[in-house]
Amino acid sequence: MDLKGKVIAIMEPRSGVSTRTGNPWMTQEYVIEVPGQFPRKMLFNIFGEDRIRQFNIQAGEEITVQFDIDAREYNGRWFNDIRAYNILRDNGTGAIPTATTVQQPVAAPQSAQPVAFDAPAAGGGESTDDLPF
Repeated sequence: MDLKGKVIAIMEPRSGVSTRTGNPWMTQEYVIEVPGQFPRKMLFNIFGEDRIRQFNIQAGEEITVQFDIDAREYNGRWFNDIRAYNILRDNGTGAIPTATTVQQPVAAPQSAQPVAFDAPAAGGGESTDDLPF
């Protein structure tokens, strides 16, 4: 999923060491505001110190967040997790590069000649069709 908005808040990064693998981890959360008649806000996170540095998100910049949504259960309650996997920035031309391009539908060719249908026979005469009605 993609969502474009302005970064309005950057939370402090959190880090630790995995109890299962013993590897260090880092995550950071950000809030973007999506413009419109009724502006919406979305909190998302980026997992991994290398990705946090790679994306280098700054407050006030316009970005497009490509993300996945997942939910997890903890102590009988469910929590949503919105994890960004890519950040796109405006390239200066007003266009945002995307991973996929949208193709416009191709119009069906129009026939130059109208299709003519045979009119039913007038009167109570015998019909040549084999329909029962």
